[in-house]
Amino acid sequence: MVSPGRWSRRSHGVMTEVADSMTDAHLYQLLAPELIRFATGLVGREDAADVFANAIVKALASPSWPTVTNHRAFLYRAVLNEARTWTRRRSERTVRETRAATVRIWELPGFHSDVVEAVVRLSVRQRAVIVLTYWADLDPIAVAERLGISEGSVRRHLARARARLREVLHDH
Repeated sequence: MVSPGRWSRRSHGVMTEVADSMTDAHLYQLLAPELIRFATGLVGREDAADVFANAIVKALASPSWPTVTNHRAFLYRAVLNEARTWTRRRSERTVRETRAATVRIWELPGFHSDVVEAVVRLSVRQRAVIVLTYWADLDPIAVAERLGISEGSVRRHLARARARLREVLHDH
């Protein structure tokens, strides 16, 4: 029988006792293999190590960790909770990526090749401002928000892009 304040572990058919005063490092060494196998069963081989690592970090940082009496059960619950979170986030990420992939792609309409060539010659930032302003029909505030720049920067890039387009197209 295991005495109070201790818990047992069956390893290869042999029962061992582990004291509560065991260091976290020793506890980690003892339980890591079985917790990784548990995580693998929950989320698959590819994500198991990450789920396990996140669960351990959260468990050891928990304010209740010093008062835990059954470390194994606490860590199993931590892995289970992290696997749930991981699965939910993966599902949400898949939904977001699917939505993003189905968003209408802006293509330059059938302009003369001169216009398309002139737009392609702009810097990437100027091109982004032109596309969002004219093809997505956004105002400078919305363009600034989407690109993570100031409204003044949007206006400056837009003015430079227009000037460059006038210059290139006027020469043709």
